[in-house]
Amino acid sequence: MNITVEKAFWEIFPEAQISVLVVKGLDNRVDESKDPYFKSLLDKGAKRAEDFILDENFTQNEVIQEWRQAFSKFKTKKGARSSIEALLKRVSQGREFHPINPLVDIYNSVSLSYAVPCGGEDLDKIVGGLHLGKAKGGEAFFPLGAESDAPALPEEIIYYDEEGAVCRCLNWREAQRTMLTDETKDAILVIEAINGAQAARAQAAMTELQTLIEDYFGAKGEITHLTLDNPSLEI
Repeated sequence: MNITVEKAFWEIFPEAQISVLVVKGLDNRVDESKDPYFKSLLDKGAKRAEDFILDENFTQNEVIQEWRQAFSKFKTKKGARSSIEALLKRVSQGREFHPINPLVDIYNSVSLSYAVPCGGEDLDKIVGGLHLGKAKGGEAFFPLGAESDAPALPEEIIYYDEEGAVCRCLNWREAQRTMLTDETKDAILVIEAINGAQAARAQAAMTELQTLIEDYFGAKGEITHLTLDNPSLEI
């Protein structure tokens, strides 16, 4: 299977870095209500996230501004925001984070800690290969919790495979079809950056993500940083 970031993406974001961690042989099943580890991890991430929302006017914080400007460079669904904005907004409002499943909790804690967008997919549910590029329009997409198709818009930046969209507007919205679940055994985790400062944080974040997954699952994944000069990965 190939993971490819297409030319159309680099034309918009030439300084971007898409960091990828592939991990196999996991057991993602746990009753998290009986294990305080994940709640503690999320609480620590939320505390670290406060360093990135120092301006009382939430939208004026640097991370929020950077991603809003990024989203203005391509076609988006009205109201679409980077996943890191949604997480930081929860922190700014003093709202707690509750465990979902081990993989998701670990990557959310890292996303919060470094203020970088993180996402994950069940590798076994990706059909053909995973691409990041511009949508032609109409790519099938059933969002998490939806009952009907919400296809991608033309020119939207999406992750997609042979079956349709996997994530819309970069890492804004997740598809039910490929999402991480308790049954996930093989996973691909992604951290996005669109400039040099973000890329440095993303590399540190990915190293921490790799360590947390190895410590909890006993599985050491491989990290690859995709860039304009290194746009694809075979796994």
